[in-house]
Amino acid sequence: MSQRIDYTKVAPGALRAMYGLEKYLAESSLEPSLRELIKLRAQINGCAYCIDMHAKDARAAGESEQRLYGLVAWREAPYYT
Repeated sequence: MSQRIDYTKVAPGALRAMYGLEKYLAESSLEPSLRELIKLRAQINGCAYCIDMHAKDARAAGESEQRLYGLVAWREAPYYT
């Protein structure tokens, strides 16, 4: 799957802000798998490349398939706290 937008060329300031947020979250107490779920849920632009990347990262961090599949209805699902 190829990346749609080269953010380094189109929006370098936005990319720096995203990296800053990523650094902050990496130093937080949030579990890596939860951070990836948050990134998936926040995919408001519908970028298939980003969704694929964060889903793979969530699996690698130990996230369950059930929680990945149920993310769109997280408020109603009993397996989210």
